[in-house]
Amino acid sequence: MDLSSRYLGLALKNPVVASSSPLTGTLDGIRQIEDAGAAAIVLPSLFQEEIEAEDARHDRLTSAHDESWPEASTNFPTLPESARGPHRYLELVRRASEMTAIPLIASLNGVTDAGWTDYARSIEQAGAQGLELNVYFIPTDLTLDGRAVEQRYLDILRAVRAAVTIPVAVKLSPYFSAIGHLALELERGGADALVLFNRFYQPDLDIVALKVLTDLHLSEPNEIRLPLLWLAVLAGRVKLSLAAATGVTTADEVIKYVLAGADVVMTTSALLRHGPGHVGVLLAGLAHWLDARDFASLEAARGIMSQGRLHEPKAFERANYIKILQGYGH
Repeated sequence: MDLSSRYLGLALKNPVVASSSPLTGTLDGIRQIEDAGAAAIVLPSLFQEEIEAEDARHDRLTSAHDESWPEASTNFPTLPESARGPHRYLELVRRASEMTAIPLIASLNGVTDAGWTDYARSIEQAGAQGLELNVYFIPTDLTLDGRAVEQRYLDILRAVRAAVTIPVAVKLSPYFSAIGHLALELERGGADALVLFNRFYQPDLDIVALKVLTDLHLSEPNEIRLPLLWLAVLAGRVKLSLAAATGVTTADEVIKYVLAGADVVMTTSALLRHGPGHVGVLLAGLAHWLDARDFASLEAARGIMSQGRLHEPKAFERANYIKILQGYGH
């Protein structure tokens, strides 16, 4: 079965991409994921804020002896440059790109304009074949309007686009009032792909200890519905590559995303639950489904259930909630 796909202008052997996770942050994990059959790998994000905080903490520790006694300086030996800042991340990019035969996509979360552009250039020079902009931004400033939030994404994209030549994807959150319009703006701004969606980690409250919980729950299959909606709406109406990035557990979710129009389907939670070998399970299920329905290739099935190709496109726009609810309990 021909499962070949394209994403970010890159030719891929299939649509399954291992997205950012602890597994993609080590050479051993990357090797296992490639051996399992993934078409591409997204590295964990390089967070400018974390790097600067780490450097500041090291500087505070190593300078603490200045006001105490000379012997204290030996307690905090100076770290080599290669162990600080972005160097460890860039070394991972370099070594991984040298050892893998599949595309390696780096991920970046900046804070300042210079951070976005400088780190993007360094990532390109290290050998990444693509760059995902992880604009992880929750607008808690109540004076910030919707247009200002959108403009932040556009400004970051244009700055990075001017700094690098490798293809660039933008990882969006679902919390925009007009996702379709923003997609067109990002396309005009030079984006090569959209990743739908960034899964912001939502806090919980401990009502006994009275503290905020920041634990993480891996995604579940029922979470595909929101990205499925917007993939189906955007497919065939934008020139951007489209990546689905939430809720993939079984081959069923891969199939649904492809039918809606996704060029690639990214998975993190399933690989953390079941290990890198689960990539093979997803691919086998996808190939079996296509073969059982006499599709000659994956491309023949891609997007056939997108909004633009349905006989009733309003199925993605309207829902009679009362009628649906009446079906429960019968």
